[in-house]
Order: sequence, then structure tokens, then C-alpha cells
Amino acid sequence: MSLDKQGVAMPLVEAMLKYKNEDVYPMHTPGHKGGRGIEALLHQEMGASVRMDVSLMSELDDIHEPESYIKEAQELAARTYGSDACFWCVNGTSQAIHAMLMTALNPGEKLLLPRNAHRSVAGGLILGGIEAVYLQPEYSEGFGLMLQVAPAAIEAALAADSSIKAVLLTSPNYYGVAADVQAIAEICHTHGAVLLVDEAHGPHLGFSEALLPSALQGGADACAQSTHKILGAMTQCSMLQVQGARLDLQRAADVMSVLTTTSPNYLLMASLDAARAQVQAYGRQMAEQAVAAAEKLRALCRAHAGLKVLEEADCGGLRLDSTKVTVNFANWGYTGVEVGEALRRARVAVELVDAQNVLFLVTYADVTSDYDEALARIDAVLSELERHKREPQKAATVGAVPVTSSAMKLRDVFYASKQAVSLDAAVGCVCGEQVSFYPPGIPVLLPGEVITREIVEYCKAMKALGLPVSGPADSELKSIRVVSE
Repeated sequence: MSLDKQGVAMPLVEAMLKYKNEDVYPMHTPGHKGGRGIEALLHQEMGASVRMDVSLMSELDDIHEPESYIKEAQELAARTYGSDACFWCVNGTSQAIHAMLMTALNPGEKLLLPRNAHRSVAGGLILGGIEAVYLQPEYSEGFGLMLQVAPAAIEAALAADSSIKAVLLTSPNYYGVAADVQAIAEICHTHGAVLLVDEAHGPHLGFSEALLPSALQGGADACAQSTHKILGAMTQCSMLQVQGARLDLQRAADVMSVLTTTSPNYLLMASLDAARAQVQAYGRQMAEQAVAAAEKLRALCRAHAGLKVLEEADCGGLRLDSTKVTVNFANWGYTGVEVGEALRRARVAVELVDAQNVLFLVTYADVTSDYDEALARIDAVLSELERHKREPQKAATVGAVPVTSSAMKLRDVFYASKQAVSLDAAVGCVCGEQVSFYPPGIPVLLPGEVITREIVEYCKAMKALGLPVSGPADSELKSIRVVSE
């Protein structure tokens, strides 16, 4: 998607190209000096891009005090998304989430948090000294996955505790299921709370009626977006969008400066500038391409008898981002892990596997002959699995995450003494570390929660499926750290 004739500016990209073309000799960092010192094989693979790996300098602006190219590019991003301010994140959406929380809440204040939040949220709670009040999202028995929290549950929680200052939603979630952001925003604002949205999987939303509206369009006060997950930015590039008068924009800038490296990678920032320009010029076209590409995959999967494809009708009245294609293999007797491994052997790597499902992530980039070839390989794998179907799973291999209770605040646990004990011996103890199965990276246990027998058995079942563990010091989860007596 060329922007040459679209009249869409890319201020930072253009400034970096100008600097590169002036052929200035770099008597400054980085030490590889414009690629001259980079290892030969890496230089060969990276090509001319190494010459644009430049250092922090006044000619290219400073992300901590933007006055020229970065300032202009962030303002263009804010206008593109309809926010009052956009802040670039070169440490992923985790940084954006941490900044969002620390902008909205003071130490000791309360955040209403659905229990399906990404593990990065816990880091923001620790950094900000924020207290979480948890809500359980609704659960789909048919697909064995978490959906969203209902507006009525938000209303009840805010009515019960007037000291809650903010609500954080994950919308859309990993599977593309979106919360009723507009209804929840109205409820939050009625109760004097701000609405924050982890929109990591939604930077492409709001540009076409073919997809869902964005969190900002729904009335959110701030959202964190993974530009790299769905759009054209490089990995770990994200944006924090803030709108309205309920949050202090200067405080957001101050927090972002605290959380941002003083040596930001300009190639990463340039990719944010370019990704914004792409979606500004072609957002509608990109959305429609992604929807059409996803529908080809959905049709292919539907053609195999017994497979269930997650559709909006399966989401309990909630909206679904159709570019996330979730396929359930319970009727064929396979786990998502097994199917994911079979697809990988056929040179197709999927976004997520769980006990029952495989999640395919489709974007605007899936319009090439390579994509059609990948679809053919997927079809061949499904046909082979269909020929060797097993007895259907009568019940979910692993059900919903057991409900936990908190005994200590996250920040207190972070600084507390801990010891490692065997997983079975941990029952009744206070957990000292996060335990997630990744993806989707939703914590099964958070620091400060009481470890129950149900949680231990759940973890064993997830490990038996072959899902990788994220968070604990012992990645095999034979032991777990607990708060010392």
C-alpha cells in the first residue's frame, strides 16, 4: 500500500530518510555506526534499514519532549483515531497499560478489573500501588472460553463501592469478543469513574462499518492499542490514546516519560508513523480486505462437518471481530494444542491454542497468493484430522478458571519474602508470583491470591495439554513461590 500519491505525511519517516541521505558520518551512538559494525549475516538480512538505526538527536526530535517530527506524528495519530492525545510506546502495550493505569489512579485507589485481564495489568497495579476489585467475566461452555463482563455487573460493582475510581476492560479480547463499551462507559461516567480499555487487539477498529466501532468511539477515556499486532508497525510498537476531560494529559505525558527508555529505537517509532499513515489513508480498505480474507478461512472450516467456528451468535449478544477466526475441535476429539502442532508441521503457525480451540489471526496483509497456499495447507490438515476423528469430548478438557480470593495486595506481595514449595504443598498458601498459560496470558493466579486445590488441579490439567507456563520462576510449574510465613 504505497502512500506516494495519497498526500499523507509521515513526519518522522521523512526526517530519518533525509538524515540517512545526507550521508552524515556518525560520531555518536549506536556503536555499529550506521551498520558498518553489524555482524555480516545480520547486516545482509536487515539490508539498508541498519542505516536508519539512529541515535537520539535534536534533528530527529525527542519522544520525551517532542517538539517537531515526533510531536507532529503523534498529533496525526491522535487525529486519525479521534483522541485528544496519542503517546507512542516502544515497549509494547504493556507500557501503554501501565501508563494508562498510573495516569488514571493514585496509589491506594481502586480499579474495577475483570479477571480475564492480561498479565501485564498486574505490573501496572504494582507500579502504581493500585488496589484491584475483581469481577468474573461470563463464560462460554460451548467453546470453553471467557467472554466479557456484563454492563449490569459493572453497574452493581460501582453501586456497591463508590470508592472505585476506574474500570478496565479488555475489549476485544484475544478471541475477538468485544464488551458493550458504550453501555459500560455511560455507567462508569454516571458513577464518576473513568473507563480504560486494553484494546491491544483492536487498533484496526473504527475505520469501517465492516468491523466494530473502536473503544474511543464507544466513549472510553483511554485505550492501549497494539499497533504491531494487527496493523503494520514492528513488534513491540503500540499507542496510548487519551480523550476527554476526565484524565490529565500532562500527567499522561509525565508517566509515559517515566516508563519510556531514554534510548528509544527510531526504526520502531518510524514504523508507528508509517502504520498510522497506512490506516489513515486506507483504513476502510484494510478492514474490508481483512474481513474478506477471514471469511475465506471461515468458509473453509465450516465445510468440514462437526467443526464449530465462533460466530457472533455464540457470544451471548456481544459483538465479534470477525477477523479473529476461532475453531473448536471438541466434536472431533482433538485438543487445540494437538491441532496447532499438526498445522505447524504443515508450515502454518497459529495465534493461539487452548484446550478446545485454535485461533487464527487474519489481517489486511492476508491478500497474497501465499495466503491462498496457506489456506490449502490448512484444508489438507483438517481433511486428514477429519479422516481420523476420535470420540467427541463430552465435557471440556479444562473448564473455566476456578474463582480465587485475594489475601494480600499485589504491591505488598512484590516486596514480601517468598519461598518455593511444590505445587501440591502450596494449597492454602498465599501465591507469591503470577501464573499464566501463554497465550492468552490471562493469569490463573495472581500474587496475593490463596492457592486452592481446584487451582492446583487446573494448573496440572493445563500443563498436561502442553501449554507453556508464563510468570513463575519454575517454568515447569513443579514448584511455585509463596509468601513466607
